Amino acid sequence: MKGEDVCDVQCIHEDSVKEVKSQMLDDETFQMISDNFKILSDPTRLKILYALILKEICVCDLAAILKMNDSAVSHQLRLLRNKNLVKFRKKGKMAYYSISDQRIMEMIQMESELVD
Repeated sequence: MKGEDVCDVQCIHEDSVKEVKSQMLDDETFQMISDNFKILSDPTRLKILYALILKEICVCDLAAILKMNDSAVSHQLRLLRNKNLVKFRKKGKMAYYSISDQRIMEMIQMESELVD
């Protein structure tokens, strides 16, 4: 039983197939993108990123904002840092985090507008 969302006949448009295939990314790139989306699929990590969009902030303050302990926040930050989504700097004994790429900010803001 075919639905309205599929072709009624099987017909390959060779020109379209060739054009799109020539512009496809390689499998390794798709895997890397997929891995980044997996990292972003966790609400806690998204909250951390959103907070860091608003302000560079230390681990202690992030923990207070999220009502979590420092080690749990630190673990999430480590995952984000391994994907180069956040960066940190030390100032004395404090570790301050910020987002490492403005595109993360744009992506989160775009998605939040879709939800509104």
